[in-house]
Amino acid sequence: MKRVRVIVNPKSGFGSSMGSLASAVEAAWANDETEVTYEFSRDKKDSQRKVRLALEDGVSSILVAGGDGMVNTVGRELIGTDTALGVLPCGSGNGFARHFGIPLDPESAARALTNAEVRRIDVGTANDRPFFVTCGMAWDAAIVRSFERSPVRGILPYVFAGAYELFEYRPSRFEVSFDDGETVVYDKPMVFTAANLTQYGGGARIAPRACENDGFLELVVVTKADAGKAVASFARLFDGTLEKAAGVTNRRFSGMTVRRGTHDPIQLDGELVETSADVRIGLIPAALPVLIPRARSADA
Repeated sequence: MKRVRVIVNPKSGFGSSMGSLASAVEAAWANDETEVTYEFSRDKKDSQRKVRLALEDGVSSILVAGGDGMVNTVGRELIGTDTALGVLPCGSGNGFARHFGIPLDPESAARALTNAEVRRIDVGTANDRPFFVTCGMAWDAAIVRSFERSPVRGILPYVFAGAYELFEYRPSRFEVSFDDGETVVYDKPMVFTAANLTQYGGGARIAPRACENDGFLELVVVTKADAGKAVASFARLFDGTLEKAAGVTNRRFSGMTVRRGTHDPIQLDGELVETSADVRIGLIPAALPVLIPRARSADA
């Protein structure tokens, strides 16, 4: 019998009750040949423990009801396995789900994922910690710091956090050595994002050209000197043309070492992570099996 495990983050912002979500999952997935079971996550360690138990139970797919941070927590345990990750988006930004065209309503997502293709995607790493969506090392990481202090979830608190950190953040010098042998110095970057997928979340496409399985990451940089030009093109962040905006630098790469002037925290998939001033960004090709709706798969 095929086994499917649903792991739920009860702290996520459900647009529907757990009862209606479970009903939708049961209606879409449960049948004589498929067993669906549920687990609630208390914290990151509990989630990881429950994923490992699911792997021991021979689960073929794990559906995550949560945001990008929860997807990262669960997904990192599935790297290198044959157990597929499915996402029932319940977070603030839902960058992972948006990239793959997964419906943002968890109940619709449950139905869409029954007609899904399993595709192995690349996984980014920052000092050996995996990320699936983005790794930010400048102002975008500082936004997460402010957002985590907010008792309210959603896009609006992100906007307020961004406005606050725009004035408070103090950028430093970044020296970057790419694996192709070139070294570039970025003077006081306000945005310094390594993207595996297109989305920041909330519809903001930080790296429109990012592809989940091409063996490359996309680097997006905006220095303090160019910040005014980039802000003037803010709308491009949402229409998929950011790479054409004045003041925005883009570069495709497979690996790089970043030497920063400070050891500020970085953000990985919307979660703040303490790390050293030097950050090694790498890529593990085709490492994570993901359930992708067929409509999105056909367009890819």
